[in-house]
Amino acid sequence: MLKQAATVALAVTSLPSLAASVSCTETTDMLKGNIHHSACAWCYSSIPLDDMCKAFKAMGLEAIDLLDPPQFATAHKYGLDCGIVASINKDWDIYRGWNRPEHHDPLVEYYQHMIDETANAGFKNLICFSGARKGLNDEQGMDNCATGLKRIMSYAEKKKVTIVMELLNSKIDHHDYQCDHTAWGVELAKKIGSERFKLLYDIYHMQIMEGDVIRTITDNHQYIAHYHTGGVPGRHEIDDTQETFYPAVMRAIVATGYKGYVAQEFIPTEKDKLAALKRCVKICDV
Repeated sequence: MLKQAATVALAVTSLPSLAASVSCTETTDMLKGNIHHSACAWCYSSIPLDDMCKAFKAMGLEAIDLLDPPQFATAHKYGLDCGIVASINKDWDIYRGWNRPEHHDPLVEYYQHMIDETANAGFKNLICFSGARKGLNDEQGMDNCATGLKRIMSYAEKKKVTIVMELLNSKIDHHDYQCDHTAWGVELAKKIGSERFKLLYDIYHMQIMEGDVIRTITDNHQYIAHYHTGGVPGRHEIDDTQETFYPAVMRAIVATGYKGYVAQEFIPTEKDKLAALKRCVKICDV
């Protein structure tokens, strides 16, 4: 998840419709149904949201990721779920999160509002972030996150919304981000002790930070609510130009009994971005 997620426009520009590049006859009937597919809106931000949703639906996706509340109605119009709701605004982002006690009061207020928005739209997952270390050791950062997040868990439980902290790499893309290893995120989940707090396991980020993706998913799947993809290196198409073999990873996810969404979050290099997305969805459709 990158900051660009906050900039996806509601009705971007007067670009010609690109949805026609995906045949409307290619529906979920052509997918196997073992993986529930989504894709992140920010990766296609040059495409008007209506056209994006039409194209996603036509190629068999069931959801679209990282929408803001003003965009929910468009997803609903095309029968798409929102796999995980965005939570970045002018005050809160990847680097300003739950690991600082001074953030807790305003974050609690903001997340109660976002929990309401998510629940009222009928969506289930709401993203959150640890924040940057800025000299804070990992143990204290974890304790601070747990203290703050516990304040909203009863409300999230009541509204049936899962608060999902994203695992990000601090080596390449998000320097100094604290929730940068699966083990740290799992220990945080244990401290919070709620079924409404889980992790977003971003395969791209965790391949960079720790590798051993299949074993990690297998051992920790009960703490994972959502998955994102991306090619390493470069976060581009998840094909044979990069180092992760996604069919094997997808089979491991299916073997855990996971019923949530796997969302494509790569930055297309191809001119036809939607064709690239369609191809990568097929790679993951095991």
